[in-house]
Amino acid sequence: MTGPVLDRRLFAGGLAAVPVSACAILRPSGQSPVAPGVTVSDFGTTDLGEPVRLFTLTNRAGHTAKIMTWGAAVTSLTMPDRTGVLADLVLGLDTHADYVARSRNFGTTVGRYAGRIAGGRFDLDGLAVQLDTGGAAHSSHGGPVGFAKRNWTGRVDETAAGPGVAMTLVSADGDQGFPGELVITVTYRLTHDDRLTLAFEATTTRPTVLNPTHHSYFNLSGAPDRLVLDHVVTIDADRFTAFGPDKIVTGELRSVAGTPLDFRRPKPVGRDLATPDEQMTIGGGYDHNFVVRGRQGTLRRAARVDHPASGRRLELWTTEPGVQFFTANAIEMIGRGGVPYHPRCGLCLEPQHYQNSPNRPEFPSTVLRPGETFRSTSEYRFGLSV
Repeated sequence: MTGPVLDRRLFAGGLAAVPVSACAILRPSGQSPVAPGVTVSDFGTTDLGEPVRLFTLTNRAGHTAKIMTWGAAVTSLTMPDRTGVLADLVLGLDTHADYVARSRNFGTTVGRYAGRIAGGRFDLDGLAVQLDTGGAAHSSHGGPVGFAKRNWTGRVDETAAGPGVAMTLVSADGDQGFPGELVITVTYRLTHDDRLTLAFEATTTRPTVLNPTHHSYFNLSGAPDRLVLDHVVTIDADRFTAFGPDKIVTGELRSVAGTPLDFRRPKPVGRDLATPDEQMTIGGGYDHNFVVRGRQGTLRRAARVDHPASGRRLELWTTEPGVQFFTANAIEMIGRGGVPYHPRCGLCLEPQHYQNSPNRPEFPSTVLRPGETFRSTSEYRFGLSV
């Protein structure tokens, strides 16, 4: 692949993503490819008759991650507690049909643009772009039929670091109103030292904006009928992007000091949830983007979550400038295995750029141009609390 790599999204080496130029060979077939540590099975059929594949990655420790082609979504992720007992740490649903009908972005790849773009409008190189908002006031998570509602193409990607799968999607010029044909690949890998890594790569035929993210809901207890209020969270950020009353960021990078959004020192999720704070009221709880410390484009820690009862630990490392922290504030449904999902039954750590960046020139740019290559890396690192 030729063309300059964007400085704003440097790729941290060691994760072998499938080149976008190889997308032509990533076609589903009756004989799905397999490799050590990878099995492939059918997981339903789309309305267009396309097969939905489920890739199961198993590392040397016997821990697993399952990723389906629909939404390039993680449907299951098992890790041990301090006694060695495995449990599924992500929320999900039982069937592909369930994901189509009532998913809340469980485990999905969100795009083209994670979060909200005000009015679904922005200017790019002097031209006005109007996105499909589906009748809503603003564009959200890439539009009514964003990346999370598409059937990607999967290919096994095995390296010495661990089993992986590369998911590729071609998004047409004008898709949901976004300019440029975009070819995007996200490579998931479950390493032998219990990291779930994500490596993004994308190119475009016209100037466009791009801000994909990963949207798993984690519950480290392994029992999603238990709320995450006892999960102890640390976020490596001194500022957050403040909301206006309409839940559109204002452009202000506000200090977390003296607010319920101060996670610079570890604290339980539930400690400040009921604080009468304007930002918490607007967000309905935690649903905010934090400005990660350190230089954008370098792989550094963004957040840590500890679950004292089980001993499980999760750290998010990313090259992205921000992380959206969300506490499943409005979920009320039946989840996988018939388990009731209630508000605060999971938490999301979504590595991404800031919301509404196309309308905020003071924010880091999300513009991608022809001849450039978008690259971004994130790692969810699992272990036990010390």
